[in-house]
Amino acid sequence: MAKRPNKPRPGRKLIFLAVLIIALIGSLVAGVQLTKGKEDAASLAPKLALDLEGGTQLILTPKATDNSQITQKDVEQAIEVIRQRVDASGVTEAEITSQGGQNIVVSLPGQPSEETLNLVRQSAVLRFRPVLAAGGPGTIDPAAVAAAEKGEQPPAQPTAKPSADEVKAAATKVADANGDGKLSDTPATEPANSSDPAWITEQVNYDFYTLDCTDPANRTGGSTDDPAKPMVSCSQDGSQKFILGPAALEGTAVKSATAGIGQNSQGMSTGQWVVSLQLNGEGTKTFAEFSQRLLTLQEPRNQFAVVLDGLVVSNAKMNDPILDGRAQISGNFTQATANQLANQLNFGSLPLNFEVQSEDQISATLGSEQLARGVLAGIIGVILVVLYMLWQYHGLGVVSIASLVAAGILNYGVIALLSWTIGYRLSLPGVVGLIVAVGITADSFIVYFERIRDEVREGRVLSAAVERGWDRARRTILASDAVNFLAAVVLYFLAVGGVQGFAFTLGLTTLIDLVVVMLFTHPVMQLLVRTKFFGEGHRFSGLEPKSLGATSMTYRGRGRFAPAPARAAARDKELVGAGVGAGGVLSTGARAASPEEAGEGRRMTIAERRAAERARQRADEAATSPGPNLADAGPDGPDPAGSSPDPAGTNPDDAAPAARADQDDPESPNAGGER
Repeated sequence: MAKRPNKPRPGRKLIFLAVLIIALIGSLVAGVQLTKGKEDAASLAPKLALDLEGGTQLILTPKATDNSQITQKDVEQAIEVIRQRVDASGVTEAEITSQGGQNIVVSLPGQPSEETLNLVRQSAVLRFRPVLAAGGPGTIDPAAVAAAEKGEQPPAQPTAKPSADEVKAAATKVADANGDGKLSDTPATEPANSSDPAWITEQVNYDFYTLDCTDPANRTGGSTDDPAKPMVSCSQDGSQKFILGPAALEGTAVKSATAGIGQNSQGMSTGQWVVSLQLNGEGTKTFAEFSQRLLTLQEPRNQFAVVLDGLVVSNAKMNDPILDGRAQISGNFTQATANQLANQLNFGSLPLNFEVQSEDQISATLGSEQLARGVLAGIIGVILVVLYMLWQYHGLGVVSIASLVAAGILNYGVIALLSWTIGYRLSLPGVVGLIVAVGITADSFIVYFERIRDEVREGRVLSAAVERGWDRARRTILASDAVNFLAAVVLYFLAVGGVQGFAFTLGLTTLIDLVVVMLFTHPVMQLLVRTKFFGEGHRFSGLEPKSLGATSMTYRGRGRFAPAPARAAARDKELVGAGVGAGGVLSTGARAASPEEAGEGRRMTIAERRAAERARQRADEAATSPGPNLADAGPDGPDPAGSSPDPAGTNPDDAAPAARADQDDPESPNAGGER
């Protein structure tokens, strides 16, 4: 028994698309409510790039750490690393260029966060140093020093904030170990390694006592520390201050760093965020010796500090020796702080220090004008497409308009969602990509509608024409969109700046085009063909067989075919002229039309070809056989039916099985016809 084809269920696809749109809009609305008042709050409107919204522009002057001459290669390397840092922070559509071969111009769209600005300002000199001492963020308390000299208990809380001179005097008294009134910066003994406390000189102690890490001015970074000497530094959050030994490892030894959820020795998740880093060959050897040394020391000297631009971004305790160059930094990390440290480790080593020459706001007046013109161009393009679709496809044009609306909602929602989640910003080239997408989406509709019309021209009923047309159009649409998407991917990875914005929106809208055509346009056509207006081929539906020039015959059952009304009269007249009588009998000596002639150059069905072939064979036999025997004829003469073959081959027993097979054949133009 033949398997019945699955009945189309267009409603399911439309419901799925509706749920998808509702979820998209719901996510945006929920994000706006949950992140209200935050720096990275969600918005129902997409964020705009530098050319459309304006932003902040910084001009940096690079300076070599060793006072050497700065080369163009140094500047190019600095630009590349700054671009990586900005991109890693989630800011898109930033512009980083060289000015005169000496300055670096960094333009950031919108209102960048202070964290992002610091990523640009920082010289990003990254070093790993051993911790020699640690303490609270405040300065030394002169009252406590005075009480200690008298042998009294120091006050629990200072009665008043000491002056700078009082702090310096107290720090000098405590730091001057030999009491000579001078602060020495030379170690009393030769340090054995970078973790040796001998590095803590009188001057280092004085700097440690006077450093106030609660003052934001002491946490701006930018200090040019000497890697061969100890230093005093604050933590980035101002919660601690440290005395650090000479650098044990430079940041250039870091090959890669990633943030993720940590795992224990059994491979089970710990649920805590960690930062994993991989060192290069030379760094692996150095860090192996460094880690083994720290394991033998007491708190806090068993810690190492990650110092970026003079500030401690992390101080980690060594738990195990790191012999393979794969270290894991754990602590009270959140996802944001872990990602931030990973970015600092990845892009933290520039060969230059920077001085900020200027920091200005860029006007968005010109960008607003460009955006208005771009939107106007898009509106004009959509109107022209709509008018053409209505003129060319009538009722089908309404389907294309509804599909364009669905595609527009999805495009807008996805771009707004990406603006919130990954910091995507819409630039003017991105707007151009959206305008181009209108043509790409309309092209998919045109391919589908033309395939349906082709099936109608071949005589297929409309319900079958929609399904068969979709089977043929789908392959073309997939191939076309695949080429567009591949071009967008290649362009995105090979280009930089604004061209990447164009490539991104082009690829995004190509994917949305596939979603709309498969989940909206085709299901809507399946539903509309069941209506009287479209299903019966109304003249304004865009599917009227007569206006489309349908010429194929429609199967009527038992081997009978009804030709198209436009050609029926002309063909009957042609056949009569060729010798066919009113009864449909081919005169003796006349040849039946060949399958090609009977089909008038069009494609014939299986039943038509078989019937025409039988009629031709009988005509040939009648032409070559002797005439009828008049002696055997009855009184009324020979029987015409007995001497002339059936020109049309309309024997029900011969033609009906073939015709039924033709009707059941899904590839036949007459599939789904009336039985």
